[in-house]
Amino acid sequence: MEPRAVGTEDAATSGRLELRAIEGPRTDVHRRFPAGSLTSDGGRQYRVPGVVALDLLVRKAGSEYRLSGRIEGGLELDCSRCLEPFRLEAGVDVDLLYLPASENRGDGEVRIEEEDLSTAFYRDEQIDLRHLIQEQFQLALPMKPLCRTDCRGLCIVCGGNRNAVPCQCVDAWEDPRLAGLKQLLKH
Repeated sequence: MEPRAVGTEDAATSGRLELRAIEGPRTDVHRRFPAGSLTSDGGRQYRVPGVVALDLLVRKAGSEYRLSGRIEGGLELDCSRCLEPFRLEAGVDVDLLYLPASENRGDGEVRIEEEDLSTAFYRDEQIDLRHLIQEQFQLALPMKPLCRTDCRGLCIVCGGNRNAVPCQCVDAWEDPRLAGLKQLLKH
């Protein structure tokens, strides 16, 4: 059976996937989120300066929905060495199982199994696609964002960006308490 296309409306009007609108067992969902409509939700900070494309195949089995597809977009991060902003192209593959919130067994101490890492919950017959994208972008961020692999960072003496301006500062620290002994060595 061919998947039915639904949910191609502009993301400015809807950041939610209405599950009631999904009638067949397979549905294609295509959304475009304009620049500025997505932000990082706490955690490590990033900015979304351009359009984010969300292309999903939704498979329905009773009250369970499996969303699989891809999120494409650019992120703007600050380099952890030189603090300059840079763009990171993010392409994230998605494969999540959504269950009704009533099936959430998260109260108390629960052992988390491997399959729990790709399970999420929905309420009111809706899935918040913006939250899904923010969460996937957070997971895609590098541990230590670098503008380039050979980034030289900031000078520890003057604070200048060593990638932009050659620094003449001396990195070697001398203990002032040993200055007297240094003078004796010179004589």
